[in-house]
Amino acid sequence: MKNKMITQLLFAVLFLMVGLTTSTTFAQNKMDTEMMKDCCMMKDGKMMQMKDGKLMRMKKKMIMENGTKCKPNGVCVMKDGSRMKMKEGNCMDSSGSMDNCSMMVKGASKMKSEKQAMNTYTCPMHPEVKSDKSGKCPKCNMDLVQNK
Repeated sequence: MKNKMITQLLFAVLFLMVGLTTSTTFAQNKMDTEMMKDCCMMKDGKMMQMKDGKLMRMKKKMIMENGTKCKPNGVCVMKDGSRMKMKEGNCMDSSGSMDNCSMMVKGASKMKSEKQAMNTYTCPMHPEVKSDKSGKCPKCNMDLVQNK
């Protein structure tokens, strides 16, 4: 009888933990999708479209709420007839306002950190000594060499 109660209690706790984990995961996914607005952007030289939280290559023109039309070749025609060509990192949200998408900013910061890593100088004898400029190692006075 005692073993049966312990088994039932363990089963109830396990069931409760699975239920809480599933609902938390669903809430996070829903929040991530809601934060991603529908937009079109120029990424890696290609026009991309964010629709319902999914990023895909733009295949046909997209008409924004303000009447702006964005084409797969990167040309956006405003409601007044003026044209502009999207550049790398440009993003136009569904309301028709230009911005840099948060997704693109993440990519840009990654590119920036890679560029900074290329401009790092270290001591050949003391790899823990790092600098963003050429100079001398404070420990041994050797010239710092640029990382490749």
